[in-house]
Amino acid sequence: MFWKLTSLSACSPVEAVLDKENFTLEELLDEEEIIQECKALNSRLINFLRDRAQVEQLLRYIVEEPSEDADNKRKFKFPFIASEIFTCEIDVILKALVEEEELMNLLFSFLEPSRPHSALLAGYFSKVVICLMLRKTVPLMNYVQAHHDVFRQMVDLIGITSIMEVLVRLVGADDQIYPNTSDVMQWLTDSNLLEMIVDKLSPSSPPEVHANAAETLCAITRNTPSPLATKLSSPSFVSRIFCHALEDSQSKSALVHSLTVCISLLDSKRSIPSFMMYSFRSQHVYESPMHVSPDTIDAMLPKLGDLVKLLNVTSDEKILPTTYGELRPPLGKHRLKIVEFISVLLKAGNETAEKELISSGTIERVLDLFFEYPYNNALHHHVESIIYSCLDSKNNIIVDHLFEECNLIGKILQTDKQATISSDEKQPTLPATAKQAPRVGNIGHITRISNKLVQLGKNDNHIQEQLEKNMEWSDWQITVLQERNTIENVYRWACGRPTALQDRMRDSDEEDVHDRDYDVAALANNLSQAFRYTIYDNDDAEEGHAALDRDDEDVYFDDESAEVVISSLRLGDDQGSSLFTNSNWFAFQDDRLGDAPMNTSLTEAMEEINLNGTSNDGNSNSDDEVVVGEEDELAESKNSTDTTPTSTSNAVSGLD
Repeated sequence: MFWKLTSLSACSPVEAVLDKENFTLEELLDEEEIIQECKALNSRLINFLRDRAQVEQLLRYIVEEPSEDADNKRKFKFPFIASEIFTCEIDVILKALVEEEELMNLLFSFLEPSRPHSALLAGYFSKVVICLMLRKTVPLMNYVQAHHDVFRQMVDLIGITSIMEVLVRLVGADDQIYPNTSDVMQWLTDSNLLEMIVDKLSPSSPPEVHANAAETLCAITRNTPSPLATKLSSPSFVSRIFCHALEDSQSKSALVHSLTVCISLLDSKRSIPSFMMYSFRSQHVYESPMHVSPDTIDAMLPKLGDLVKLLNVTSDEKILPTTYGELRPPLGKHRLKIVEFISVLLKAGNETAEKELISSGTIERVLDLFFEYPYNNALHHHVESIIYSCLDSKNNIIVDHLFEECNLIGKILQTDKQATISSDEKQPTLPATAKQAPRVGNIGHITRISNKLVQLGKNDNHIQEQLEKNMEWSDWQITVLQERNTIENVYRWACGRPTALQDRMRDSDEEDVHDRDYDVAALANNLSQAFRYTIYDNDDAEEGHAALDRDDEDVYFDDESAEVVISSLRLGDDQGSSLFTNSNWFAFQDDRLGDAPMNTSLTEAMEEINLNGTSNDGNSNSDDEVVVGEEDELAESKNSTDTTPTSTSNAVSGLD
């Protein structure tokens, strides 16, 4: 009797339902543990759910909208549980679905135009279809190929994000999952799928349809090389996309998203712009050059003139109040997207495109926008990229155009002289009345562009000749620019962090003159190096040495995690913790730290190391200052006969 009671108490609620003589699917779906039992492969439960009648009812919960008087379980709980049962990826249940065409018809009946398409059920539908695509790929694709209406119906519902996600997966743009990928992709290419999606960029479609159609097309471009991507980049399709973009000047959404697709055709991965670089362990990595089909670019060029007309703001009467005054009119997302498109087009390095950009006056107009909208940082970002692409071009014609027709140097000097907003009513950016005009916000970009000009002039005689034509530039560079670089050089700021020797010795007009913010993630990277050399915890020496074999990527920190790591460390505390906060902390000349006995305390170990990694027999004059001089000063410190131990807090003063 005792054994029977124990068995009953251990019985799960799902088993209790299954033990009944007559029970319904709803009773099972109402149990909280049904999903866990499915994942645990409960044989009695699975044998019940695999029955055709149960699979059909589960599908109806997913594809059929409940009546208005239905209870909450029918509206919310049962559809959710039904979708979760399918996504448990139980083979016999999925097999029962894909092998019965009527059940597949029921599943895809959700796409019929006559049905309501709530976002909730669309999400459940997409989960089931994606699960079938992953686990029952061949039967699913056979069904789709036999029912051509499936793609058409999905494209008609592309404004629903869940349906768009299914479409992206089905066209193979997300990942190569098909066992016969080439055959499937060729079949998709031969169909009219691309035409249907591109036509959704028409101004007659709502903005959400534009956005999802563009996302689908961009996903296809990222799946290169493929027949679909090749077809999309053909001149006929590029012209078709531009026709939708410029069909109605009032439809800003169609223009923005059509240009988004064109940008993706030029640069599917949207690489980091050439003037931006990122630092990883003090090594600067620039983007690789793009390779775009000349036919694709040639199909875009005839529409440049129409795009330049849209950059004209004189006929726009919109007014946007701001904290500093007014914008008459605001630049707008569509004009910003045009500038972005031009910047990406120039990066392709196509000589024909460069000539067309010159003759159409596009570069000159974009450069004017840079100074007309001094507070639009996104605009400055793209225009700076355009300037750098022109300067880096091997075509001297575009370089001369930048200096002569566009008058780049003159505009830089004029803006720097009058660094406040103009009250000219003809300008789109106006200061607030009865208030002092504020300083323009693009001086930082102007400084960076000027430094780039100086840098390139040292290596390019043609650019140097253009710079020397303006006598005022030479005086401004020597006085204003050099002084500004000295003031704004963060590596010389005494802001409480030690400065690496190589950074202190770097001149402001060298290659790395770009204004770089102090990188918290780089600091965290260097912290990880410290742990790798077992400086902080000698008890974990074996783990530290094992970490030396890891790749550099294994010790990456993002900014957020870096701040947590840094703030949690007590620098220079009683336990002898010590940090060097520059990217080249442990450029040791030998392996003295690795050779140190493991029972040596941290403080004793650090006393034997100076900033160059050699033994340090000298001392500092104060425990509150960091004495980091030139190499000869370090040599004198090394040869000093004073035997007083150097406090490790010297290396991190000001970081507490």
